[in-house]
Amino acid sequence: MRRAFVLIRIAASIGVVGLITFLYTQFLPVNPTTVALSYLVAILLIATGWGIIEATAGSLAAVLCFNFFFLPPIGTFTIADPQNLVAFIAFLATAIVASQLSGRARQREIDAAARKGDLERLYALSRALLLSPGGASITGAIARHVAAIFELEAVAIYDHRTGTVSWAGSRELPAVEQKLRDVARHAMSLRDPSGMVITAIQLGGAPIASLAMLHPAVSDTVLQSIANLVAIGLERARGQETAASTEAARESAELRATVLDALAHEFKTPLTSMKAAASDLLASPSTSAHDRELVAIIDEDVDRFQGLVTDAVHMLRIDAGNFTVHRDRHNLADIVVAALRKLERRLDGREVLTQVPPTLAVDADRELLSLALRQLLDNALKYSPPTSTIEIHARTNDTVDIAVRNSGSTIPEQDQRRIFERFYRGALARDVPGIGIGLAIVQQIAAAHGGALTVATAPDTGTTFTLSLPHGEPRS
Repeated sequence: MRRAFVLIRIAASIGVVGLITFLYTQFLPVNPTTVALSYLVAILLIATGWGIIEATAGSLAAVLCFNFFFLPPIGTFTIADPQNLVAFIAFLATAIVASQLSGRARQREIDAAARKGDLERLYALSRALLLSPGGASITGAIARHVAAIFELEAVAIYDHRTGTVSWAGSRELPAVEQKLRDVARHAMSLRDPSGMVITAIQLGGAPIASLAMLHPAVSDTVLQSIANLVAIGLERARGQETAASTEAARESAELRATVLDALAHEFKTPLTSMKAAASDLLASPSTSAHDRELVAIIDEDVDRFQGLVTDAVHMLRIDAGNFTVHRDRHNLADIVVAALRKLERRLDGREVLTQVPPTLAVDADRELLSLALRQLLDNALKYSPPTSTIEIHARTNDTVDIAVRNSGSTIPEQDQRRIFERFYRGALARDVPGIGIGLAIVQQIAAAHGGALTVATAPDTGTTFTLSLPHGEPRS
């Protein structure tokens, strides 16, 4: 189509030269200088309006007509007068140079307009992608924006993360899905003989998608800019999805904590009544020895139940990120003793060795640190045989390190990298009660104190979880 337009304009350029020649030979007898200037003006106008090719064709036609019709001997292409030969050569050079200069200026103007149009369309695409809502249909929306803004017959985008292809435009690209996958996998570009262009979409050097377009009238630079904008649009959508998922998880955790908190308040009244009744029966002299033993069990279990409900509420609030660290200086040995006392019924005679310096102090939130220790001890109890020994060690160096070790179990290597993830349950945890948030809670408590939780496991030493806390500021 473009070639046909060029041929038509070339014919029109020659026609203009012919018209000038006809007017001067038939109706307006003038000297050769006037004719030459008329030809030059026409050629300049042609070069300005259409381009170099049309102006060059007009120049050659003008030179031939000037020689044949206006330079003696008239009617031949021979030049008898040397002065006319010099004038002819000057006219020839002037016509060609003028047409070339004017045509180049016109081409630069066309290129500048094309670049401006490309920039305007790229801006429109970036704005459309910025205003597009996220969601599962974002890839299809991006394809539609590209097709509409760049007036393309067909656009296809392959999302490497989801493995799906989204289409837009009035046509579909047959058998292109495998090519899209190959281009995305190998991070390359290709041009199909049918006029289809496929290019990889990369972010941070890694391919995340691929883009196919049919007959794109854009340069390689613009094509790469489109790919970059699509990459930004996809990554923005994924960021929105991640933020929405995180917010949903946080709200879900907050809802669980709120519901459990409400249930805990509902439990307080009957538990308080049960605790008061048990205390009265224990204090009454009329209670028999046998009944006193039963009441003592009830009294202990009420305390344990209250502690479990309180711990559950705290854990869910920590999981939701809804907690505050209240630091103070505490004796670590006292916190360890209190944690063991709360788990006394669970220990059931299990040997627990403690090596905590009696004067070692730690700057921490006592309640949160006690909860973390109970979770580590509970984990050691659940994942070790009843005959194994549990050890609690504490030492101070650059940090205050509190280690809880059980000698009866090890963690498989494939599970060690994931045991701190929320709700993760390894292969050994299938028959063990729990929901998989205990270690994640301890890790959050450690992070809130500016510390860390690590694990070391080996068949000859068992498994050791180490809670490391930074030294606090010296107290006067």
